[in-house]
Amino acid sequence: MSIMESFREGGWGMYPTLFFGLLLLAVAIRYAVNPSKRFVPLLAALGVLSLSSGAMGFVTGVIKSIQATQAAKLDNVMLPLYGAGEALHCVALSLLCVTLAALAASVGAWKTSRETSEA
Repeated sequence: MSIMESFREGGWGMYPTLFFGLLLLAVAIRYAVNPSKRFVPLLAALGVLSLSSGAMGFVTGVIKSIQATQAAKLDNVMLPLYGAGEALHCVALSLLCVTLAALAASVGAWKTSRETSEA
């Protein structure tokens, strides 16, 4: 499955997740290049926001899947699980962004710890 297919299957929840995830990555890279304590609260807030938008995309995807199953009057209660599988793309994107940002932030934290030990 390609990245574009995954993005399409994730639905509209992928857009805020991608936006906040890329913003988080940008701040984490900035922190890695030039560590400053003022970026730490922003990193934490954007991390929570990225994870929350991924979770919101998942929840709305599952709701939509259940509603579609009800509207079609289908008796197969397993059908919403297929929708949940597609909705998990939002969670996967948010986890990917948070993981990459954590790696970048770790570089900044490592630089800060080296400066502290050298002083």
